[in-house]
Amino acid sequence: MTPENNFVIKIENMTKVYQMGKTEVRALGGISFSIDRGGYWAIMGPSGSGKSTLLNQLGCLDRPTSGRYWLEGQDVSELNDNELSDVRLRRIGFIFQSFNLIQQLTVRENIEMPLYYLGYSPHESHLKASQFAEMVGLGERLDHRPMELSGGQQQRVAIARALVNDPAILLADEPTGNLDSKTGEQIMELLGELNRNGKTIIMVTHEPYIAEHARHQLHVLDGLIDRIEEKG
Repeated sequence: MTPENNFVIKIENMTKVYQMGKTEVRALGGISFSIDRGGYWAIMGPSGSGKSTLLNQLGCLDRPTSGRYWLEGQDVSELNDNELSDVRLRRIGFIFQSFNLIQQLTVRENIEMPLYYLGYSPHESHLKASQFAEMVGLGERLDHRPMELSGGQQQRVAIARALVNDPAILLADEPTGNLDSKTGEQIMELLGELNRNGKTIIMVTHEPYIAEHARHQLHVLDGLIDRIEEKG
């Protein structure tokens, strides 16, 4: 056990450099911060600021060029691809702007997808999918396909799928970007309820009114942390 176990996330002097031909592009310039369990954070910044690169690092979709990243006390900075894949499957839930549902599958089958890779039996998967569909208000839509649902309903399916493996953190990339304002507010209310029940949520958004739902706002500029604001 390490001191980093006090946080669900601890980032220490993280950099990310991309080689573009003969040019080096420094997407992250050495950032450090920590997130407590049960935190609710919004990552903000202009286009090209490094916020998407940071989200990829937090989601273990990429490795940093240098620096360290502890997730639940484990240093995941230098894990190999298979190990990172296992971390993503077991500890991280993803919510995307475009929902990323499989159109040929039903609501139930989309929610069950992580459980299939975790080795759950069909019976266990069905029960958990029903439970999480009910939780997001879609208990009666289990046999529908995504094309038969509204945008807000599809995002609710995506949230249920992200939660079904009981992840340590929930990462949301512009979760309301494809929704009208009323539906977007409903999704934000659902995320707020999840956070009040103890789920750690980190979202990327360019909308200040969406970021206001979070308790902390981390502003990124030119690959560095510009400032961190905490709601009073």
